[in-house]
Parts: sequence; C-alpha cells; structure tokens
Amino acid sequence: MRKAAFCTILFSVGMFLLGALPAAAASAYTCKDLGVNTGANALNQAGQVVGSAGTSSGDRAFLYSGGILHNLGTLPAPHDYASYALGLNAAGQVAGYSASSSPNDMHAFLWSSSGGMTDLGTLPGGSGSYATGINANGQTVGSAQSSSGYSHAFLWNSSSGMTDLGGFPGCPTVISGATGINTAGQVVGWARTAAGANHAFLYSGGFMQDLDTLPGGNVSQAVAINDAGQVAGYSQTAAKTTHAFLYSGGMTDLGTLPTPYNYASYASGLNGAGQVVGYCYSSSYDVRAFLYHDGGMLDLTSLVTNLPAGVNLTNAAGINDQGQIVANGNNGHAYLLSLKGPPPPAVVVPPLLLLLLE
Repeated sequence: MRKAAFCTILFSVGMFLLGALPAAAASAYTCKDLGVNTGANALNQAGQVVGSAGTSSGDRAFLYSGGILHNLGTLPAPHDYASYALGLNAAGQVAGYSASSSPNDMHAFLWSSSGGMTDLGTLPGGSGSYATGINANGQTVGSAQSSSGYSHAFLWNSSSGMTDLGGFPGCPTVISGATGINTAGQVVGWARTAAGANHAFLYSGGFMQDLDTLPGGNVSQAVAINDAGQVAGYSQTAAKTTHAFLYSGGMTDLGTLPTPYNYASYASGLNGAGQVVGYCYSSSYDVRAFLYHDGGMLDLTSLVTNLPAGVNLTNAAGINDQGQIVANGNNGHAYLLSLKGPPPPAVVVPPLLLLLLE
C-alpha cells in the first residue's frame, strides 16, 4: 500500500511538472507549396530554394526565386539525362550535378544567372563527380572519383579548379566525400579511418580533423557547417542507432522526436544560430521532419498552419538565419516555411522528472 501510494504521489508530481513545461504544439509557420514532383535540397538567406523537379524530359535542377520555379537545364551531352541541385549561396549560385543515362556517370556543375551551367570536371584519372555545397565566395565542394577508383572529397574554385582534399592523415586507403563549406573555406564531410570506419571530418587550414563519433558509436558523417564553425551531422550511438549531432568543440547528441519517431534521427541543415533541421524515423520507417531549437526537437508538421490535410513533412533540408525552412512532404511536394512568430520552446523533460517516471 505504501509503495502504491508513493507511486501515486510520484505520478502526480510528474504530471504537475509536465503541465508546467512549455507547450510545443502552437503553430509557428506558414508554408508555400513549390509544386508537384519537387524535391528541395537547400535554401539561402534570401529564401531562394534549390532542388530537383520532374519534367517531361526527366529530372531537372531548379532554382525557386521570386515565386517562380526556374529550370536550370543540364550540362551538354552525354550528361544531359538528368540534373540535381544540392547547394546554393547568397548570390544565387547553384552547385549540383548533371548525369548521363549510364549509372554513376555524372559531372559536378556550378550554375549562375550570368554564366549558366559550368562543368567542374573531375579529378585527374577519375571519371565522375558531384557537387554538394557552395559558399559565398563561389568555392564549391563535393566528391569525385580519383585515379584509384575511390571517392575523394574535393574543393573547387575558379582560379585553381578542382583540388583533392585527400583523407585522414596516416590512413592507408583514402576514401572521402565533402558535403558543406562555410565562408571561411572550412569544409565538412566524411572520410575512411585507418580502422575502416567512416568518420565526420572538418577540413581547415589544409588539415583534415577527425570529429570522431557520439560515445560508443563507430561511424559518423558531417553534413553542414556555419560561419561560427559549428557542424551538424549524424552518428552511430552506443545503442547502434543513429542520432543527429551538433559539433562545437565536442559532439552533442540531439536525440530524436518523441515516440513513434524515436528510432533514428539525421541532420540535414544548420543555420548561424545553431538551429538544426533534419528528419527522424520510426521503427517501421515512417519519417518526420524536425527542427532542433531551444535545446530540443520539434515536429515541423505540427507547427505549420496551412499544410493540406493529410500532408506530413518528411524531411527538412535546410534552414536560414531568418528561420525559414525548406522541407519535403509525403505528397511529392516541396514547401518553403516562413515564421509567423518565434518557434515555441521545445519540451525538454528535466532529469528529475525522468527519474520520477522510471
């Protein structure tokens, strides 16, 4: 009886504390539908968006600007089968790749309104490349096949072309890929370690630093870096699941959304304030977009006032410093989300309450 009464008291205290926590269900965003058969990958500070859209001629890279979806076309034959835009800077320059009809045959491109689509070529002896990120100076990063046949991270600029960034010092087999770059030219991505696992890296000053993993994990990957040097990505955990992380001198586990979307989480984008967006999975592989804000995760679908009935946001691909977010829906449409007010505080359960509820 005493134990039951004590548990009742603990439950009551727990419910009181939960009631005192800030609500996270208040709507904070309105959305703009970018159209059918669109998939968004990045946005810039002006709210321009890039991605790919299905057309009668196949998938084409697009730039959404001024309320219009602009078809960026492709590189010349043979790489004119499909194109995909993956990175975008404040000047509206776009990075991505254009592919032929043959598997794995693609070339990285840089697109600008003045020069159109430029083929960035490949590394010496390699036969393919794709670009994933671009900074304010037009420096572009990605992955390219090397003469060894393995993928190598690259950095491209207009004066020196494509530079091989190599891999971790002392690793006998170089395998790597770059995913993001900031204004200072710091690059992030992943590289193979001497132990044979892929780890997130930060490349700065000519040196590739291993960012390691979350405690107990074996693999990790960085996906974005802001101008403060913060890095977002994802890592295996000690439980052998995958969690999004934010790195700032050390790797912080961002956790997951509540049940049922607590099986795994992946970061996709990062802004200057350290807000992270991405997606979470359930154990049945249902997927839901998240915003990591104010120390916890929020379900983006629940924060948008004007999503069509039945539409869920499945992946948030990018966030800018104005808080705009680009995300993809389960209906094959991309959406640009704009703040109508500050995001609500995330619900972070205090450690004491976790103990009470165990």
